[in-house]
Parts: sequence; C-alpha cells; structure tokens
Amino acid sequence: MKKRLAAVLTGVFVSSFFFTGCQASKGLETDELKITQYKEIEVEQVEKPAEITDEEVDGYIRTMLETNAETNEITDRGVEEGDTATIDFVGKVDGEVFDGGSAEGYPLEVGSGAFIPGFEDSIIGHKTGETFDWNGKFPEDYGNADYAGKDVVFTITVNHISESVVPELSDEFVKSVSEKSKTVEEYKEEVKKQLTDQAEENYKSQLHAAVWQKVLENTEVNQYSKDEIKEFSDRMIEQYKSAAQYMGMEYEDYLEQNGTTVEDFEKQVEDSAKENIKQTLALKAIAEKEKLELSDEEFEKQLKKMAKSYGYEDVDALKEAAGEEDLKDIALYNIVVEWLAENCIQKAS
Repeated sequence: MKKRLAAVLTGVFVSSFFFTGCQASKGLETDELKITQYKEIEVEQVEKPAEITDEEVDGYIRTMLETNAETNEITDRGVEEGDTATIDFVGKVDGEVFDGGSAEGYPLEVGSGAFIPGFEDSIIGHKTGETFDWNGKFPEDYGNADYAGKDVVFTITVNHISESVVPELSDEFVKSVSEKSKTVEEYKEEVKKQLTDQAEENYKSQLHAAVWQKVLENTEVNQYSKDEIKEFSDRMIEQYKSAAQYMGMEYEDYLEQNGTTVEDFEKQVEDSAKENIKQTLALKAIAEKEKLELSDEEFEKQLKKMAKSYGYEDVDALKEAAGEEDLKDIALYNIVVEWLAENCIQKAS
C-alpha cells in the first residue's frame, strides 16, 4: 500500500530573511522568529541497527514463499490439519440456537484455534458435502458467561476443502519475485541488503524526528501572519465540510460524530496552522543561514528517494500525485533535517 503523501510543511514561504544576529552561536534570529539553538542539539541516543542475521533473512524469504502460495481445491480426500474448510454450522445450547453460533460459507483454517477446543478436530476426516453433529462443551473461562461450561451441539456441513501449497525456494522462484537476482544465493544477499537499508532508514527517521522536534521546541515565532493562518484553516475546514457532504451529513453533525464541536475543531485547526507556519519559517531560516540550497540536481535526487520511500512506481507517478511546491518542501525538509542530525549530539539516557 502506498504511503499517504502529504506536504511536510505548508504555508506561504517568505521570499527572503534579514538576519539580525544570533542570541548564541548555536541559534539564530530573524524578523519572523527566534531559534535559541539548532546546532549541536542534544537528543536521546537512538540505538543503531544491529547487523541483519541469517535468521532474519530466512524469515523474510519464508514470508515471501507463503505470500506466493497457490490454493488447490481438494476433492479426493477428507479434511486434514492445515487445510481451509469452507463450512456451514449451526450451534445449539439446551436445544436452542444461540446468537453468534451459526454461519454459512465460513472459511476455517483447521488447526488455527479459532473455535472452542474440539470443534476444528471434529472436521478432520470429513469430505466435501458431508454433514454431521459434534457434541462439545464451552470452556469454563469462556468469554460469554451465559455459555461458559455449557454443553453445545454443532451441526456442521463441509462445503469444500482447499490447501495452500507453498513453493520451494529455488532459482526459478527467485526469478519470479526479483528483478535483480537469478539464484537463491544472490537473492539472500539482495534480501540482506534490503533489510539492512530498511533498518538504517528507520534509524535515520527516528533520529531526524527527535532532532526536528527539539528544534521546534527551541523556536518562537514573533508574529503569525493572519492571512497564512486563515488560508491554512480554510483549506482544512473545507476538506472536512466536503467529507461531511460526501457522508450526507451536516458539517456540525459530522464533527460531533468524530467527538468534537465546531468551536473546538476550528481551534485545533488554527493551532495546526500555527505549527505548520512555525515549521516553515524555521526550515527556511536554517536553510538560508547554513546555505543549504535545493539545487535542480539535488531536487531530482530527492524525488527518486521519495518515490521509492512512498511506494510510487517512478518519479513521474510521484509528480502526478503531488504538486511541485509540496515536493520541494519535503525535499528541503529532508536536506535540512539530515544536516541537523549530522550536527546533533546523542546522549545516552
């Protein structure tokens, strides 16, 4: 599933900043805001990823094999453990059908433990088309106290049986799931690199988030633009009004259904607008102060990273999903936060 793509930062960018001097060498101050410190920010140490083990590689490959399993219908034998039996069943307690005790066309993986003890075992050996009664008993600690410890009779019909056939790990399988590898050994190396890259990306994401949050805590906006707050708020409110209309509801009723009132929601929207404006101003100020420019070459490089990270087929697909300005916002954010992380201090808790 593609990750939801949203601009990390919103608002109207101020075209230029007049630096009036720093409160300290590790901070900055402009006409719009003051950051007491952004260089050498101290954050809690983020644990670096351990080396990927062979067991982790095998586990990933096993998941891939199971994902590519084929389903075969069984017609020449009875149900076996591990099969999926599609069944109808009717349960009775004291001769009466009870709520939640009946279903039609229920796909049951036999051995999964989804039903009370004995139910699934009773299906083993029965063939497609067979109907039988099973006499069982609810456990003493059953979740519904009305049935706990009581005898129960289920009338069960086996509609059809299927089994999942997991492919073997072979060069042929590798070629079917990988564009890079042709052999099992090559595929294991590919998977190890993929898992290593993912672990490193997770590490960076945690560190970047911690550093950026610390910068925002150190940031104070001198005065918010009322026009920018209104622009952001109007856009957000309009989205909720459209959602309410789509659901056939009034805006007020839609918000109430989501646990809030118009007054509280629009106050939250205003707070979100201010937070976004603060992020935008802080980002641009640091970028300008440290001369972190988003060149055309760097932008293209960032687009490739974003397309891969957000699950898009290529850069063109990414560009179709988001406006250029939003993508530039994210790209510049990535550059600035990377710089902040490289210049932060991690302290063991």
